[in-house]
Amino acid sequence: MKHGKNYLNTIKEIDISKVYDPAEAMKNVVASAKAKFDETIELHIRLGVDPRQADQQVRGTVVLPNGTGKNVRVLVIAKGDKADIAEKAGADLVGAEEMIAKIQNENFLDFDVCITSPDMMGQMGRVARILGPKGLMPSPKSGTVTTDIAKAVKETKAGKVEYRVDKTAIVHCPIGKKSFGDEKLLENFNSLMEAIVKAKPAAAKGTYIRSVTATATMGPGIKVNYRI
Repeated sequence: MKHGKNYLNTIKEIDISKVYDPAEAMKNVVASAKAKFDETIELHIRLGVDPRQADQQVRGTVVLPNGTGKNVRVLVIAKGDKADIAEKAGADLVGAEEMIAKIQNENFLDFDVCITSPDMMGQMGRVARILGPKGLMPSPKSGTVTTDIAKAVKETKAGKVEYRVDKTAIVHCPIGKKSFGDEKLLENFNSLMEAIVKAKPAAAKGTYIRSVTATATMGPGIKVNYRI
């Protein structure tokens, strides 16, 4: 694989084979983000679970103290009073049956998070095959199927992120932007890691946090020392 000039310069400055304490890792990942745009900083956490087992799933949400740095477009599927509440809470798009039809017939996907009230879930099944593969299907586990629409919208806008282990037992999750600086990134890092530790399945045996890697969009992976 060929790497760009910035990447090659970075690996001369930072020892990517070393495992760094979280604070130093955040400094290094910020230093590694040399692109002209505000790179996203992500964590990739390998867990000691078997995702094929239903009792070893790791999934949840956490509100990052400094947000994600992304303007999240929120769609709320609700009607009546709940629709009015969603608009007042700051939802970008609000609709009911007509919005479901737009997704179904026009493949409308111009949003980042979809929140719905429980009474609309029966109709949401019509678009599950469209939203599911995109990670946009509302779910009680992610807090996007709820009676408290206002809270869900405000938390999502404030920086709530969903983490979920994939089939290779890795969680991939953004924790902010390069422009945050290492201190704010460290605060977000700690919040996400604490949430994942609390979500440890009772059935998981052995080492739970196998490895943690932080990386900027165009930078190399920085290994982080975080074991329990």
